[in-house]
Amino acid sequence: MGKKADIGLIGLAVMGENLVLNMESKGFTVSVYNRSADKVENFVNGRGKGKNIIGTYSLEEMVSSLKSPRKVMLMVKAGKPVDTLIENLIPLLDKGDIIIDGGNTHFPDTDRRTAWVEKEGLLYIGTGVSGGEEGALKGPSIMPGGSKAAWPHVKPIFQAIAARVEDGTPCCDWVGENGAGHFVKMVHNGIEYGDMQLICEAYQVMKDYMGMSADEMHEVFKEWNKGELDSYLIEITRDILAYKDEDGSPLVDKILDTAGQKGTGKWTAVTALDHGVPLTLIGESVFARCLSAQKDERVAASKILTGPKPAFSGDKKAFIEDLRKALLASKIVSYAQGYVLMRAAAAEYGWNLNYGGIALMWRGGCIIRSVFLGKIKEAFDRNSDLPNLLLDDYFKTKVHEAGYAWRRVVAQTMTNGIPVPALSSALSYFDGYRTERLPANLLQAQRDYFGAHTYERIDKPRGDFFHTNWTGRGGNTASSSYNV
Repeated sequence: MGKKADIGLIGLAVMGENLVLNMESKGFTVSVYNRSADKVENFVNGRGKGKNIIGTYSLEEMVSSLKSPRKVMLMVKAGKPVDTLIENLIPLLDKGDIIIDGGNTHFPDTDRRTAWVEKEGLLYIGTGVSGGEEGALKGPSIMPGGSKAAWPHVKPIFQAIAARVEDGTPCCDWVGENGAGHFVKMVHNGIEYGDMQLICEAYQVMKDYMGMSADEMHEVFKEWNKGELDSYLIEITRDILAYKDEDGSPLVDKILDTAGQKGTGKWTAVTALDHGVPLTLIGESVFARCLSAQKDERVAASKILTGPKPAFSGDKKAFIEDLRKALLASKIVSYAQGYVLMRAAAAEYGWNLNYGGIALMWRGGCIIRSVFLGKIKEAFDRNSDLPNLLLDDYFKTKVHEAGYAWRRVVAQTMTNGIPVPALSSALSYFDGYRTERLPANLLQAQRDYFGAHTYERIDKPRGDFFHTNWTGRGGNTASSSYNV
């Protein structure tokens, strides 16, 4: 074979094809392979024709087409297909060669695979890639983790193809060892679930409570995208609301209200439970999708269960501004919760995460990209040990400014029977976080009453546990104390 490729990519679906074209456009020669040979043939003779792209028809042929150290990127379905490819690639690669998983992999799998591949004398990278089809082609956000020794070899390629912020900084940097990259991508996707749900709730409030048309809502989102809420998701919502079907009516109104999901939001919520982090907004966003999927049940229930008939009165312009503030404040809570989860994971797994750098990686290319993320970067520049974004002066001020507007929106929607699980859970979290004394004292008394689970006292040192024989019949033996 003649010219050797800088990197190989396996999996020519939407993301794979566009990443290859992105790499080639930045001056890299890319070798491609797909299990279905016709996909390789169609790609190299179609979108890849005349470009520095080498089509290969076996793993052996791909490996032999690569420069050393060989870099093989997998863009295949997460799970068993990744393990199978790794198993097949290991005998074909030499010491120091690099396997890269760019799919939506659950981070414990990346932990396991890093150890497995390193044991074979190879290097492994598990990287989150966000931005969808357009991002893959024009510049995604890339979040690599795994074997740190592999980073210098892939850094020139990854940073060349990544999106860039205004000063030219690439939206890609080393995240951490083992599954850190895929963990950060998982949290990104969880926050994406939250952002989308919040926007959908604002849409429903305007549509079902305020009686606004798609064109009117288009104008609202168009205006919101010029200010603090400026983001990719607000931008595409603006465009979706303006899009007309063939008969001239809004296409969005004809789309069935059942949402799909690929699991990353669920992983984020479950991981938060494992770490004892109250990731309430993202959890509600996942459950909102689950509830939407129960379409037939909801249709039947709507004919049986009754509630208030939504009826808006008052100043529409003022309420839309209240809604904007409520959306911004809830968004702040969502990111605050996501960053608390990353901090908890970093402590658990020994990762040295750069929280401001993560915000910078999310500033461009990815689905949650927004001007808002620059403020998060500034917050961690001010205090790298910030325990919660709500405690930063900028975010504290924004949430306080939104306070009464936020409460008005939640109160009005609840009174009128409009479901806003994400907006309301964000407000409940904020109120819980700012409350010095929660009713968990009663909860601990209940636990001690029925299960002798013990409690601590406010007039005794932390770490001293007590048990009360509440009924006089329970004895003095207490259960061992532990936290899940």
